[in-house]
Amino acid sequence: MFPNAFRAGPRQMALDLALPESLARDDFLEAPCNAEALALIETWPEWPAPVVALVGPPGAGKSHLGAIWADHAGARRLAARDLAGAVPADALATGALLLEDAGPKTSELALFHLINSAKEEGAFVLMTTREPPVSWGTGLKDLSSRLRAIPAVALAEPEDALLRAVLVKLFADRQLLADADIVEYLARRMERSLDAARRLVTELDRETLETGRRLTRPLAAQVLERVMQPSLI
Repeated sequence: MFPNAFRAGPRQMALDLALPESLARDDFLEAPCNAEALALIETWPEWPAPVVALVGPPGAGKSHLGAIWADHAGARRLAARDLAGAVPADALATGALLLEDAGPKTSELALFHLINSAKEEGAFVLMTTREPPVSWGTGLKDLSSRLRAIPAVALAEPEDALLRAVLVKLFADRQLLADADIVEYLARRMERSLDAARRLVTELDRETLETGRRLTRPLAAQVLERVMQPSLI
């Protein structure tokens, strides 16, 4: 479709100089797709249970919401992959714990003890996960019942307005000039996820830096076709 998609010629080494993404509350983009999850975070400690799960695909905003809650609640943070080596009392020492990237591969015994400890100590645990805990499956009968009891709030697919706003923010973070026409073109054709938006802007930034080309709609279309493999109609 684009015979001259990427011109032959010398390419410079691109250094990723994007500013670290801010996880502050003021930088969270509110939208209908994340309204329920944001409400959960902001109504703490008036939660329906001591352990709750925030569910969504990569890049949906789970980490940002988790960071907002951790700062507000004074929560410790622990990657689920490290849970097996953690002492529940230490993890819950502040009365709140953010358990990140939990899932079917999380240590079942360690998770069972953590949930029990949270209930016994009146502590709170926010788990971020790609799949609802009830769907994980477990060989521990007691853990299975506890997973079924965990309230899960899902982050839905982003609406058009949020996708455009995220693209604008990501371009601004990288000081990459993209006019409204380019943002609209990408938003209408790209994979509908915030993670895809991050990957796409990263690749566009790299392409402009390596080739010295200005970001135009034809270049955006070329990179979009290469990275996302959509149907550009």
